[in-house]
Amino acid sequence: MLGQWAVFFRGFVEHPKMVGSIIPSSRFTIRQMLEPVKWDECKLFVEYGPGVGTFCRPVLERLRQDGALLVIDTNPLFIDYLNRTITDTRFTAVLGSAEDVERIVRQHGHDHADYVLSGLPFSTLPPGVGPAIAEATHNIIRPGGAFLVYQFSAAARDFMAKHFAHIEQGFQWLNVLPCQLFWGWKEEAA
Repeated sequence: MLGQWAVFFRGFVEHPKMVGSIIPSSRFTIRQMLEPVKWDECKLFVEYGPGVGTFCRPVLERLRQDGALLVIDTNPLFIDYLNRTITDTRFTAVLGSAEDVERIVRQHGHDHADYVLSGLPFSTLPPGVGPAIAEATHNIIRPGGAFLVYQFSAAARDFMAKHFAHIEQGFQWLNVLPCQLFWGWKEEAA
């Protein structure tokens, strides 16, 4: 069994355009990215591209006991690793594409997600994939929920802006590489 760092590095070497970083996010990025989440209202948290679970464990620590964490990744190496190392019953790892989030969420018994987190490298995704992910994400998030994105470039913000009218932005220097943070909030129903 490969260790966490070896699995992450192998995933990066095999699919550099889909992983986006050679090392996992820092604890500072994790804390800042998750800080706006209203955990007492969160029943379903979705993550795209969980890698080796850098965010999974902190999400599960904060998530209510009747909540669920659903992660989606196109890399079977990461899905296998997560299924072997995370035994929390609130956790489900799915081999698939974030483009299919609406179908995946519904297949797992949910009508919507409260929050969706993504570290996917929007700037290197194949043409059309970024816009499709942004649209599907907006469709599946409940009013008042948010799309949480951390990136090395601002490309994701452009895709998000077409669907999320209110986007907050931050920056985290204490990460390799420093990264931009975006929180796209879905407007509450009138």
